Amino acid sequence: MALFITFEGGEGSGKSVQTRALYQKLRRFDIPAILIHEPGSTHIGEKLTRLLKWAQSTNISPLTELMLFNASRAQLVDEVIRPALKEDNVVICDRYTDSTIAYQGYGRRLDIAVIKNINDMATGMLKPDITILLDIPVNEGFARKRGQEQDRFEQEDRVFHQRVRKGYLKLAAEDTQRWLVIDATLTQEQIRKIIWKKVSSLLSK
Repeated sequence: MALFITFEGGEGSGKSVQTRALYQKLRRFDIPAILIHEPGSTHIGEKLTRLLKWAQSTNISPLTELMLFNASRAQLVDEVIRPALKEDNVVICDRYTDSTIAYQGYGRRLDIAVIKNINDMATGMLKPDITILLDIPVNEGFARKRGQEQDRFEQEDRVFHQRVRKGYLKLAAEDTQRWLVIDATLTQEQIRKIIWKKVSSLLSK
């Protein structure tokens, strides 16, 4: 069955680990699945990723960020996500529209209503069936990434990332049917079990 699953969370929350674990579990059960990430997962998206995350000498305005993320997203939805869902795949996406609301809305303080409208235009109103939020205190998340090269967003101050975290929690509280909030300080195995319990229940329906 087609199922669209997105993962969200701040820096160091463990999204990449858990998206790969879920993908591998689905494949072990011979359930057709694809694993993608934002921005990226298309030729155009990967080019925009390098600009958005690693262009240190370029002053990118918040509004430009918003447009570039959604340019990448529009291509991803058209080229990858919708075709995969039509073929009854489970689509696992590491970040989606909620990242833009959290980072460019709550973090950069752009107008939330404007962001939602642009997100909807880019995706053609395509919404996830479930969004898994791996929630972690900002300082703890950054402690996990100590010693790693930091992209443009990771270089933002802790106040910015506190706003992002609060934004995520607010979004989750507003739509409890879609969101599954998990304490990302749990062990990787505990988190995997929580995720699989929820996903397997959706698949059984």
